[in-house]
Amino acid sequence: METSELSEYDLFLFHQGTNYRAYEMLGAHIMEQNGKKGVRFTVWAPHAKEVSVVGDFNNWDTRVNKMSKLGDGEIWNLFIPDVGPGTVYKYAILPQHEGPHIMKADPYGFFAEKKPETASIVYELGNYKWKDSKWAKFKEDHPSYTRPMLTYEVHLGSWRRTPDGEYLSYMDMADQLVDYVKSMNYTHIELMPLCEHPFDGSWGYQATGYYAVTSRYGTPDEFRYLVDKAHQAGIGIIMDWVPGHFCKDNQGLRDFDGQNLYESDNIQRADNAGWGTVNFDYGRTEVQSFLISNAMFWMDQYHIDGLRIDAVANMLYLNYGRQDGDWVPNKFGGDGNLEAIDFLHKLNEAVFKNYPQALMIAEESTSWPNISKPVYMGGMGFNYKWNMGWMNDILRYISLDPIYRKWHHDKLTFSLMYAFSENFVLPLSHDEVVHGKCSLISKMPGDYWQKFAGLRAFFGYWMAHPGKKLLFMGGEFGQFIEWNFDDSLDWHLVEQYEKHTQMLEYSRALNKFYVDHKAFWEVDFDWRGFEWIDCDNADDSLVSFIRKAEDGSFIIAISNFTPEVRHGYRFGVPAAGVYREIFNSDAEEFGGSNVLNDYDIVSEDMEWQGKANSILVTVPPLATIYLELQSPSDDGVKKKTTPKTTTAKKTTVKAKATSAAKTRTTAKAKKDEPEKAESTAKKTTVKKATTTKKTTTTKKTATAKKTTTAKKTAATKTAAAKAEAEKEIKPKTTRTRKVTVKAKEDGEKEVKPRTTRGRKPKAETTQEAEAKPKTRTRKATTAKAKEEKVSKATAKKEEVSEKPKKTTRGRKKAE
Repeated sequence: METSELSEYDLFLFHQGTNYRAYEMLGAHIMEQNGKKGVRFTVWAPHAKEVSVVGDFNNWDTRVNKMSKLGDGEIWNLFIPDVGPGTVYKYAILPQHEGPHIMKADPYGFFAEKKPETASIVYELGNYKWKDSKWAKFKEDHPSYTRPMLTYEVHLGSWRRTPDGEYLSYMDMADQLVDYVKSMNYTHIELMPLCEHPFDGSWGYQATGYYAVTSRYGTPDEFRYLVDKAHQAGIGIIMDWVPGHFCKDNQGLRDFDGQNLYESDNIQRADNAGWGTVNFDYGRTEVQSFLISNAMFWMDQYHIDGLRIDAVANMLYLNYGRQDGDWVPNKFGGDGNLEAIDFLHKLNEAVFKNYPQALMIAEESTSWPNISKPVYMGGMGFNYKWNMGWMNDILRYISLDPIYRKWHHDKLTFSLMYAFSENFVLPLSHDEVVHGKCSLISKMPGDYWQKFAGLRAFFGYWMAHPGKKLLFMGGEFGQFIEWNFDDSLDWHLVEQYEKHTQMLEYSRALNKFYVDHKAFWEVDFDWRGFEWIDCDNADDSLVSFIRKAEDGSFIIAISNFTPEVRHGYRFGVPAAGVYREIFNSDAEEFGGSNVLNDYDIVSEDMEWQGKANSILVTVPPLATIYLELQSPSDDGVKKKTTPKTTTAKKTTVKAKATSAAKTRTTAKAKKDEPEKAESTAKKTTVKKATTTKKTTTTKKTATAKKTTTAKKTAATKTAAAKAEAEKEIKPKTTRTRKVTVKAKEDGEKEVKPRTTRGRKPKAETTQEAEAKPKTRTRKATTAKAKEEKVSKATAKKEEVSEKPKKTTRGRKKAE
């Protein structure tokens, strides 16, 4: 690691808030001066009257190694020869009001004593040789947005312990944790905070040493080995980072030089009563240099791939967790912390300028817009945001008994109303399995079998939902008790109980399925990667949707959140062909009831749920299944067997009418063969009479037509037939259908039978009979009985009024 020469330019940048390598200037650095090896100590303490370095090397005597101020008047410096790595030290600060010295750990110290001791330790960070260059190149070539991100959240102190109950070391973790995560097909590990902290119960979220990796599990280089080993296995490392607040312990940052320094001068803003901590002062430029440099430090010195920023809402809102009267609005009268907003903009711009492939993940629990959008687009500058809304909704939903879930179906589907407004991570984090909230499997209603089935179904739905994924340790095998930071996970469950073993294997298989199928992660933040099939089936508590990849390939996901098997369930599909069930959470190997669709599922030409084709499947109880199109061609596609609607048959009606017109014209054209023509007409009439029961009516109509058109030439009749064929005949959907055929060439009027009681009985011609669609329509021919009844009634009336009018008034004589 390079060491700053404490130049005026470095000091200027530090005070300006733009020295993003402040750790190269401040802290304890091993070096050589005037031919002597030793350590240079540098600390920012502008309000101090006097500062000295104390430790074992001077028997903690505040009078021995006093520091001097640099030219800026705020930074103290001292080189102590013959002091090297491993030296324990603190800064003894005499406040302006004098009184006793304040003993402080180094804010920029690289290592610290193991609890309960609190001093800093001199450590040389430049000795480790990294072997993760292939991983760095991979990140450059494969942006995280279009890659799978399946993160395993871990608390190192309680993931696993030795048989004696002691912590595993960083070296142990490098073998056991990395191998386990790799075998489970996770892509990233998220480590809960590893900055030095005094209290185990804070889980690391209340730090004293922001630059010191905790000594609980080993040395800085041993932690580097853990990160290096993960990268060599193709696993990214994310670390929880807390720039929002710090603990009040005396050795920490609070009142560092006898006055407010890292915290605000405004006591109301500085105090975080809800957590018993102190908030940073983001308006102070030196604090900006401290925090932004710290983010850079973890990426530079430890090759951390990303930071998950804790409690961003606490930073953004002045009234976060406060009652009315406990906060003061900003200068515009709003509740936004303007200094914190500017700081976050500055932080993210600096990180992405230096580390373009970094992951900056915001744990932000409100609806503040554009958290994961770049600063130049008006965003906060992060590239991911935890989807806390989805997490809260879905955990409430799955906690309900299935009988009540239909009344809360919106909690299952509402997340898609805003799923693409941010680059979301779907977290199932540590916060949801502590403080009486129950573990994930304990949240599931039902008996022992149903709890595991419900968890599998939920995981299947979660994995298919748009967004990157995060799961807290223990959830993968269904640990029943809540997480305990002071004890190991219950690994004996996997060893001794079949259901837990099967749950672990299910998680392993599901994770692999996710990683292997790009439809689940390639288009996570755009509607192009998602399409609902059915989101409204609340009664059956069932949802179905499609996930899509850039190349058009897709997977259908179906989730059933009831213990009922859904037999013969129809779903619309986006393409015709043969489908296969490629994953089923109800498989026997995972502890399910083995309700499978282990056969070719051939689509049918039946419109359903807005799709031209559909399939029939059996949906298992409390399960999620995935389907994939195996053969995208039309070969083997089943044809729809149910009748089509009248509207769909219009083309068929027109075609039949045209054919009938041609037949009639040919019969009329053969005037030299009247007997043959009459015989043909009669045969046609008899044929139709079998269906319509109107034999007499048809004969008379055909004779009248023949007499009227006898003088026309064959050519004229052919032209008339052509014009007649071009005219679309639209059937009228009434109790009895009437099809009017009109010859335009010779101006022949429609033959109207005499009517009684103002009613027009239907006189069917041979053409009209032919034009009738054979397929039954909804109103005209839905039931055979209705048709016969109408036909008899019509025939009876036509016996009286069948004869056509003899008058030629208004009719043009045929030439």
